[in-house]
Amino acid sequence: MSHTLTSTQTDTAASGQATGAAPYEASPAHAEPVPYFPPPPVGPRAVFRPLGFSSPLQWLTRGWADFRAHPGIGLFYGLCFWAMAVVLAAVFQTKPEYTMSIASGCLLVGPFLALGLYEVSRRRERGEPVRLVDSLLAWRGHVKSMGMLVLVFMVLELLWGRASLVVFAVFFNTGLPSTAGVIEAVFNPENLEFVLVYLAVGSVFALLVFATSVVSIPMILDRDTDAITAAIQSIRVFYEHPGVLLFWGALIAVLVFVSLLPLGAGLVLSGPLLGHATWHAYRDVIEWQEAEEGAAR
Repeated sequence: MSHTLTSTQTDTAASGQATGAAPYEASPAHAEPVPYFPPPPVGPRAVFRPLGFSSPLQWLTRGWADFRAHPGIGLFYGLCFWAMAVVLAAVFQTKPEYTMSIASGCLLVGPFLALGLYEVSRRRERGEPVRLVDSLLAWRGHVKSMGMLVLVFMVLELLWGRASLVVFAVFFNTGLPSTAGVIEAVFNPENLEFVLVYLAVGSVFALLVFATSVVSIPMILDRDTDAITAAIQSIRVFYEHPGVLLFWGALIAVLVFVSLLPLGAGLVLSGPLLGHATWHAYRDVIEWQEAEEGAAR
């Protein structure tokens, strides 16, 4: 039996040599697996710069400089933001059942408006001519990425809304709340436990939306990255600098809240200011370095 196997292996090896193929080699019974080395990175690599608590104030200062350099373009976008706020408030007061639909529309339009402001700051930074038409068409070439990112935001909004309804269902057995019911429940001191849970749930979703969007849209404009990569990098940026970016988010919340007090008219100024400042936040926190040549495989 062993003679037959030996003859067969000899014939196979001879046949392999005759045809130019590699001779048969039996692999060891307990061969160790070959270690995997990932391939070197292709293209520029994102490096996170250190930030301080003064950084958000510097972003606002640079954003204000962009607004002053092109006030006409900034006021145009500011009026768009104000119009969206007026429509949303009117629907909330008269037809609250359509509020989520209008909010979804705002989520669809808002990122594209912000993209125009980022384009203004980008062009001014590069010394290129700045025109309103160029900012309005900044979305060209980024439709797929922007559409996917907007879809992510809309899904988060829907989950946020559903979670809010669950909180209401747990604490109240009155069906879907009306506008007056929401206001009464939130500001009633007897519902302190409900308010705390409601704010906690809302804070989780607000934090997730903020972390996903803090630099993702400017990155799509600047590097033409896909939506998922941009969102992941944005979350990584937030994880790298949670304190500074929470301070930045608090500044945004305060500015928006103050802007909403006089019938939302303050958004005419705060909207473009925050848009320009967000571009500078992206440029300040991320540095793109070319991949090193000859990296180990």
